[in-house]
Amino acid sequence: MDVLLYVFALQSIRAEFGLSNAQAGWVGSVSLVASAIGGIAAGVAADRIGRRRTLIYTILLYSLASGGTATAGGLLDLCLWRALVGLGLGGEWSAGAVLVAESWPAEHRARAIGFMQSGWALGYMLAAGVTALVLPRFGWRVLFLVGVLPALLTLFIRRRVREPEIWSASSRAPLMTIFRPPLLRQTVLATALAASVLFAYWGLFTWLPAFLAASPEEGGAGMSVVKSSGWVVAVQCGALAGYWCFGFLADWLGRRPTFVAYVIGAALVTPLYGYAPGWMGSSSGMGLLLLGPLVGFFGSGYFSLFGAMLAELYPTAVRGAGQGFTYNFGRGLGALAPYAVGALADRFGFGAALAMNAGFFLVAAVLSFSLPETRRRRLEDVR
Repeated sequence: MDVLLYVFALQSIRAEFGLSNAQAGWVGSVSLVASAIGGIAAGVAADRIGRRRTLIYTILLYSLASGGTATAGGLLDLCLWRALVGLGLGGEWSAGAVLVAESWPAEHRARAIGFMQSGWALGYMLAAGVTALVLPRFGWRVLFLVGVLPALLTLFIRRRVREPEIWSASSRAPLMTIFRPPLLRQTVLATALAASVLFAYWGLFTWLPAFLAASPEEGGAGMSVVKSSGWVVAVQCGALAGYWCFGFLADWLGRRPTFVAYVIGAALVTPLYGYAPGWMGSSSGMGLLLLGPLVGFFGSGYFSLFGAMLAELYPTAVRGAGQGFTYNFGRGLGALAPYAVGALADRFGFGAALAMNAGFFLVAAVLSFSLPETRRRRLEDVR
């Protein structure tokens, strides 16, 4: 929710500060670069001080920084606060994903991660709902103050969440272990896989609300903020189902076949969605509403792969570092997506800019065959 408040407030912030699409996208890219740094650092910290403590610190960071965004006076301030949000976001995933992966048995791990990852869709819908209630009445600054509330979750984590036994009983190892054989090859390939889908994801979903709100002359759907929030909720309902289904299918059929089916589906449906205002004309609103759940299902659900598969590739001593680096360095490489899509939208319109992401989904499908199938792999057996 905290991260996506910026996505929903994008048009209002652009209007107040006079930002181009490319500049607004650059703020999103800064946040993603920072999240890559935060994720790598938190992965290392989770191996050193524990998954639970790292989770608490990172949630506090992004919640308080989200509230700080309300004080921004221009582009530079905006970049600073969103960078701090990014640091916390990347770190929270690194600590949380490894904690969940280590707390569940092998035969149910992917579905547990799927339920965890579905929190992103719930946060997306919550951000849409809060935006529809707050933004038209009180403006974007009050909207970001709502982002402080997740800090209260840390009180529950302190009292009720325990460190996984497998981590408590393990030894420690330096970060450089993941860059030496036999782990080097999978570190490089997993990073490339994460980069390809994260570029496609952020290129698509950073600009989705702006695409729905942009005028038809710009290649958008021409909806109001309140109306477009409803269409975004439809997309995220599909995403919620996508996360859950991916976990069950990956535990049943395997990580790779499920992932390939999802990203190919995303590659097919993304161009249809981006060009819908052009080829569907006056009926594009209903078409986007019907296509939205498919975009969410295939364009988001595959993320459930990473929390499970990356944990199954690395031994406990460097599991946090391995997950944190591969996923978040990939996020850093994909951080150019908001800027690239914004720049393309300025020149060619939103339809062509969003359709570009389909190619990165297809690259991810090919890369998935370079990594081993890890279904039912016990974490104790990973060396």
